[in-house]
Amino acid sequence: MDKPLIKLKNMPASAQSLPSKEVLVNDKPIEMMLFQCSGCGVVQHNSDPVSYYREVIRATAVSSEMSLFRLEQFKHWVSKYGLAAKKVLEVGCGRGEYMEIMKQTGVDLYGLEFGDASVEFCRKRNLSVEKGFVDHGVQLKNKPFDAFYILNFLEHMPDISSNLRTIAMNLADEALGLVEVPNFEMILKENMFSEVITDHLFYFTESSLRNTMELNGFEVITSQKVWSDYILSMEVRKRPKLDLSGFRSSQVQLTQELNEFIDQFPEKTVAVWGAGHQSLAILAMARLEKKLAFVIDSAEFKQNKYTPASHIPIYPPKILKNSSVEAVIIIAGGFSDEITKIIRRDYAFISTIMKVSGVGLVHA
Repeated sequence: MDKPLIKLKNMPASAQSLPSKEVLVNDKPIEMMLFQCSGCGVVQHNSDPVSYYREVIRATAVSSEMSLFRLEQFKHWVSKYGLAAKKVLEVGCGRGEYMEIMKQTGVDLYGLEFGDASVEFCRKRNLSVEKGFVDHGVQLKNKPFDAFYILNFLEHMPDISSNLRTIAMNLADEALGLVEVPNFEMILKENMFSEVITDHLFYFTESSLRNTMELNGFEVITSQKVWSDYILSMEVRKRPKLDLSGFRSSQVQLTQELNEFIDQFPEKTVAVWGAGHQSLAILAMARLEKKLAFVIDSAEFKQNKYTPASHIPIYPPKILKNSSVEAVIIIAGGFSDEITKIIRRDYAFISTIMKVSGVGLVHA
């Protein structure tokens, strides 16, 4: 185990469990140690999460300046991405402090909160809040959401990767997000040791938060420091799934071209040169095993074997001299031109040489 970056002694055991006079005797300080992940760069402490880590307790709600800042921030975010009337989720909504502000922007607003009292308080204020937490695989009842925001709550989550992926799972494709955490760069710059607390399991720089978001299904759109640099604020988007439909159309096209070409020749008079991965895939998916004479490859360890899936025999090039092959199709990627020269030099009796270039069949 790596050595800690620092040990902080005589620290409060939590930031929210304020002891009364009657239980002071049971309140003991703790020692905290900070470590840094050698992979993603995130800093975290080694203490257990506080018992209430699933709940949001937000004292900033009493700040009028914060309320004004949030209103302008939310209005800008909603306008920038056209989120009015769209389904927006606050992850960790507490007693609805920010929901009351966000609903002024005209979004279709929902909240998620674990604390029973907070959920009840929100519902009495006619806020649509579901009781729960983004534990692994949780399906929220009003999903999918078009956008989400999570403000100074992510750093409390002990299984942060699983929690972020669960959030993503409950979002629509390419949904947007607003993610904020305490700005560890400012804490480092000012040597603000007092900003380290047990409630905050993780401490993010711009780089490490970006890494965390990108490793867990999100693209970072913008990143900035706000609220006198105390807060690191990121606009993110759920990473879109890659569109591989072109694979299918290319496969269909190439299969048609291969069959049309081979069908011009007498049965078993066309061979393929190349037993590499491209060739093996094409031969199997195009179902050419009944039409081809054999496959040729110069690599001795492949010779006198069979192509997987299509089961076509593989022979050395010299087999051509004792065969009735009239045409050769080269499927060898970047080696195709070299093989073309070999055929023209050593097997000039082959009347037609074709090659698979990209996903098409062309003259070599």
